[in-house]
Amino acid sequence: MDKQFIISISREYGSGGHWIASELAKRFGVVLYDHNLLDEMAAGKGMNVERLSKYDELPRKKLFSRSVRGFSSSPEEVLAQLQFDYLKEKAQSGESFVVVGRCSESVLRGQKGLIPVFILADQEEKIARIEKIRNFSREEAEAAVERHDRRRKSYHNYYCDIKWGDSRHYDLCINSSRLGVEKTTDFLEGYIRGRLERLK
Repeated sequence: MDKQFIISISREYGSGGHWIASELAKRFGVVLYDHNLLDEMAAGKGMNVERLSKYDELPRKKLFSRSVRGFSSSPEEVLAQLQFDYLKEKAQSGESFVVVGRCSESVLRGQKGLIPVFILADQEEKIARIEKIRNFSREEAEAAVERHDRRRKSYHNYYCDIKWGDSRHYDLCINSSRLGVEKTTDFLEGYIRGRLERLK
């Protein structure tokens, strides 16, 4: 592809959003940024990735941190800002990529070639998917879906002025339960290729 593009995938837990993002990265021949973002940042800045990972995609804990002259003592907030800055650097470098979560549809808003997508799914299908993937009981899977979605929403809404899942801020909001994750990926690939034609 001649023109830069950035596919931003926001997703509900258990919707298959990460699998879809990974597959789109393969189909378009670009890098996928998800948890590996921490690995790259840690390598470049000499940080301990294991220490960083426990603060990933979490909102600031207000009771245990404070801000002084614009500097936060919250490790969650510091890590979030590092990731946001890193994504902006990647975008400004002209690189094309797929990114999962990390408020990317908001952080990179205004970037030419940004294609933000929100993937959701029916609750029962999300629970069933997590039961299978994580080998959980139904009760464990249900609790995990609720916990992760609550955490993602809290994280996103803390750092962004737009609400998590608000359809006005995405090119598409798509329910992967309707077509299944593979055909949802096919649909998104077609849509994205159409978008890229208009960037030429």
